[in-house]
Amino acid sequence: MDFRDGQGNVHDYTENLSQGGLFVRTERTFSVGERLPLAISFPGLLAPEELEVEVVRLRAEGPHGPAGVAVVVPEDATESRQKLWKLARAAEDRNAARKEFRLLLVEDNSLVAAMYTSALNRLSSSDGLGGLSIELATDGLGAIERLRRPPPIDIIVTDVYLPVMSGFALLEQVRATPELAQIPVVVITAGNGEERARAIQLGAELFLQKPVVCQDVVATIRSLLTARAAVKGGRASS
Repeated sequence: MDFRDGQGNVHDYTENLSQGGLFVRTERTFSVGERLPLAISFPGLLAPEELEVEVVRLRAEGPHGPAGVAVVVPEDATESRQKLWKLARAAEDRNAARKEFRLLLVEDNSLVAAMYTSALNRLSSSDGLGGLSIELATDGLGAIERLRRPPPIDIIVTDVYLPVMSGFALLEQVRATPELAQIPVVVITAGNGEERARAIQLGAELFLQKPVVCQDVVATIRSLLTARAAVKGGRASS
């Protein structure tokens, strides 16, 4: 995907803030409260859409990450929120058809979810893995409800900080449920080493540290799908 602020490219580099918000890496100077257009394109999904965003936090380059700004789509920016809804619906519609693998993305930030979905859509049959269908849940409870319904999910990607039920609580329930226990789970969080250790202790296959570059998500899922494809191939030949 490609982020532009009207004066040049902005790197594909984000952190989840809250519903509808994200952190964008940029060297440009902004002020808190400043509103600006942010054009977001999802190659292969939708043409560039321009959203009105408001700067809510500034960060200089340092040990916690690169320089950039945190932005949200303001509550009163009705047109931009409608465009964001359109992006999310387009991502869902694109993945409505049954494909070989199903991934459940558990993420309460609709913009970040659309970004991950766009990146993951690049995993195609050209990788020799078959198709990938992506389903969305906004909290751990909704994820559990989906996991208990057919068709089965092959991989779970979850944020830790979620409403209703956290990613850790979701992971615990998945590992404690026999029919779900073997599903690979990827945990994404901005937390510290203790959270990483807890995720691994609870049975997460992989851990991604925020800020996450979307290419890292794609590489992680590709490796898991390769392993799942090998398992499916072994079952089919037995």
